[in-house]
Amino acid sequence: MKKNIFFLILVIVISSCKNDQNSSGSKIEIAGASVLESSVQIHNDKSTIKERFSAPKEYTWVEEQPDSFGYFLENFKLKPYGSQIVKYDGTPIATQHLHEAVFNIDTGNKDLQQCADAVIRLRAEYLFTTKKFDDIQFHFTSGDLATWNDYKNGIRAFVNGNSVSFRKTAGFDDSYQNFRKYLDLVFTYGGTISLNKETKPVSQNADLKTGDILITAGSPGHVVMIAGVCKNKEGKKLFLLTEGFTPAQSIHLLSNPFNKNISPWYDLDVNSSETKTARYIFKPTNFRQF
Repeated sequence: MKKNIFFLILVIVISSCKNDQNSSGSKIEIAGASVLESSVQIHNDKSTIKERFSAPKEYTWVEEQPDSFGYFLENFKLKPYGSQIVKYDGTPIATQHLHEAVFNIDTGNKDLQQCADAVIRLRAEYLFTTKKFDDIQFHFTSGDLATWNDYKNGIRAFVNGNSVSFRKTAGFDDSYQNFRKYLDLVFTYGGTISLNKETKPVSQNADLKTGDILITAGSPGHVVMIAGVCKNKEGKKLFLLTEGFTPAQSIHLLSNPFNKNISPWYDLDVNSSETKTARYIFKPTNFRQF
């Protein structure tokens, strides 16, 4: 449990990605080292997603508007090629063969930034960077709304049994350090259930875009985010997927162990009964977007 506090014990449990498996989805463990046998050219010396990973043969990257969330993601800085996924305490996770890149962003020093939190982190970082401060707001699983505008103005959340109240107890602080404290608050009380409610369903493959999520909302649940899109002349799309996991660890780009010819790209279908990703099976398939 992220915080030893009576408030919504059930809420915190059902918000978590812990174990990331339930009747609607299952955790995947693929034994042995995965050797990349892909037609995709990987430019090891490049530092962004779009620069490092070429589109497969006969596909081209979908162009994003410079001020869009998609552009922010595909141009996000990566750690050097071959970097390990490490947990919040700095130790590497046991499974290191199911990712192709690690995002150059901190995880924090607490077990908070898990799966839904990684999505929230990237979305919030985009809004903060583009100064769209009014849009930085996320719900707790309880339904209570926590906004950055309130937090930077000194308004804090207080717990009384199963209820949440907000009151001003601090001065104005719009620094990035305070922004990270705000996000830790959201990570503590938000999760896959609240994230699912804050997004809208995607019902057509043609509408899938960078920044959309594939999510199982529940206790526990999991979520991955589309971090890049390519398309061929017929309009068929392939997708790159990124995720956080539990315990809190580096945000990373997944490889595709099921189709090494196009790895790390994925062929996704909103109408599929289930969707397999490197570390989790989503059943049913549930694509959503901000």
